[in-house]
Amino acid sequence: MAEESSRAGDALSESDAPRGALEIVQLEVGLLHNFCEVIGCPRTGEAALVDPAFEVDRLLAEARRRGWRVTTIFLTHTHDDHIAGLDEAAALTGAVVRCHPLEVAVAQSLAPRVAAVADGEEVTIGHGRVQAIFAPGHTPGCVCWFVAEPAAIVTGDVLFVGSCGRALDVEAMVDTLQRRLGALPEETRVYPGHDYGKTPTSTLGYEFATNPALRADTPAAFRKLMQRR
Repeated sequence: MAEESSRAGDALSESDAPRGALEIVQLEVGLLHNFCEVIGCPRTGEAALVDPAFEVDRLLAEARRRGWRVTTIFLTHTHDDHIAGLDEAAALTGAVVRCHPLEVAVAQSLAPRVAAVADGEEVTIGHGRVQAIFAPGHTPGCVCWFVAEPAAIVTGDVLFVGSCGRALDVEAMVDTLQRRLGALPEETRVYPGHDYGKTPTSTLGYEFATNPALRADTPAAFRKLMQRR
C-alpha cells in the first residue's frame, strides 16, 4: 500500500501557497492498484474526490485529517473499478458528481446529484479551479482533470506512468494524447488512475520523452505498439 505522505505532490503549506493553489493527495486503494485523489483548497477547506473506487473511508478520513470538506466528486470515467465506491462517497458527503455527458446516466444510478461538464469547463474548489479536458479514446466519455496551480492533471486510464490504458478508439486516443495533453505545460504533474509505473506520479515532459504510448504519435504507430503489448 502506498504511503499517503509521499503522494502529496509537493504540496505547499497554507501560508506559502498562492491564493488559488490546490493541494493534491494521492492514495492507492483496493486490490487493483487504483489511485484516487483528494484535491483540496488549504485556505477554505473545500475539497473534491476523484474516482472514489475503493476504501472510501480512507479517502474521507484523509480529507477530515486535513480539515477539508468534500463538496465535489470528479469522475474520469465510469468503469466499475473507478466508481465502485461512488454511491458510498456520494451518500456520505452529499457532493455533486461531475462527469462527461456520456457518463451521466451511469453516475445517476449511483448518486443523486450529478452534473455534466463541458470540455474546458472550470469547476471552482475553494479559491482554486479544476478544468475538465475531454479525453476520448479509452472510452468516449473520458475526462482528464487539470489543475493550473500548481500544474497537475489527473488522467484516470488515459495515461499511466510509462504506458496508457487500452484504446477503444485508436484515432481518438492518439488525438487525446498528442494534441489535448500535448498542449499542456511540460512541467504538469501526472496523476494516473493506477499504480502501473516505476513511480506513482510523473510529468508530461518526462512522459513525452520516455513513454512509448506518447512516442507513438500516429494511429499506425500506436496500433503497432498496442499489438506488441
